[in-house]
Amino acid sequence: MVRRRVVVHGRVQGVGFRYALARAAETRGVAGWARNLPDGTLEAVFEGEPEAVESLVRLCREGPRGAEVERVDVFEEEPEGLARFDVG
Repeated sequence: MVRRRVVVHGRVQGVGFRYALARAAETRGVAGWARNLPDGTLEAVFEGEPEAVESLVRLCREGPRGAEVERVDVFEEEPEGLARFDVG
């Protein structure tokens, strides 16, 4: 079990990014959350098996159609044992 927190910079709000992450997390068995921040970035946390979590980090670098990702900051954190994926 691993945990990654990401902050995605660019045109990432208003393009369905959080919901794309939620769908992808559900199909991969990854828990966590995603939310838009006031500065225009998107922050998300992923907890799960290493390969599944890394696939979501890769998805953050691409984004859904309509997104323009400029940069993704990735932070390793200790897992908290989250049980589901929430969109805030």
